[in-house]
Amino acid sequence: MSTRDDEIADFFRQLIEVDGVVKTVYVAGSGPAVVVMPEMPGISPDVLRLARWVRDAGFTVFVPSLFGVDGAYPTADGGSEVVRRACVSAEFRAFAGGGTSPVTAWLRGLARQAHAECGGPGVGAIGLCFTGNFALTMALEPAVIAPVVNHPSLPLDDPAGLELSDEDARAIRDRVDRDGLSVLAYRFDNDRWCTGQRFAAYRALLGDAFDGRVLPGSCARTDPPPFFGEVVETPHSVVTAHLVDEDGHPTVKARDEILSYLTERLLPAS
Repeated sequence: MSTRDDEIADFFRQLIEVDGVVKTVYVAGSGPAVVVMPEMPGISPDVLRLARWVRDAGFTVFVPSLFGVDGAYPTADGGSEVVRRACVSAEFRAFAGGGTSPVTAWLRGLARQAHAECGGPGVGAIGLCFTGNFALTMALEPAVIAPVVNHPSLPLDDPAGLELSDEDARAIRDRVDRDGLSVLAYRFDNDRWCTGQRFAAYRALLGDAFDGRVLPGSCARTDPPPFFGEVVETPHSVVTAHLVDEDGHPTVKARDEILSYLTERLLPAS
């Protein structure tokens, strides 16, 4: 490991089985459950920093390993190879016309197990980049009551696409209407991977339940890890790789808004 990799020493590494499929999940904290999914190219130190913020806000955080090398600093070459593998994996639907990614069924099962283990009114789900829309799809599981969709990048070839089958889109809209769910979302205004067209498509599906917040790309971190600087190229990861960890910074305010959203829905007594 390089000096900037993360050994994930403060999380419990668990093997969790859902419908016969076993995946590694890193778990820490106490309180209601929040699933924090990795962004490309994996569970990076920046993703773990976000997970620790969620943990320290009073939650049990579950970080599933879905791709890449856990804890690795995101390099350009290594990250690009992870993207190539994920794009041809049967678990993901990276391109338009593919519908809902099959891995979301496993993630819904993880949410069910996490809720049974941790209790509380429900489970939060935070998606990032490649997994951004997964947080919304996880709302097909009744236990998920606080979905956060961060800079969703799929499908890669359709800026107005939502990486959802028609059937799942209708079911999600029905759940939003029935249960009064709200969906919190973030993007930078000049992100070429998550465009205004995509947020418009979310609003068309979800109406006022979609709370899409847009930050100026000019406030993004200017020296992100190599994968983001050389491959992603534009401001993208609001609360991870492009976050500027300074008091009062717009990206830190976005992080705090996410923590408040989770607290209001999962820790109502507070």
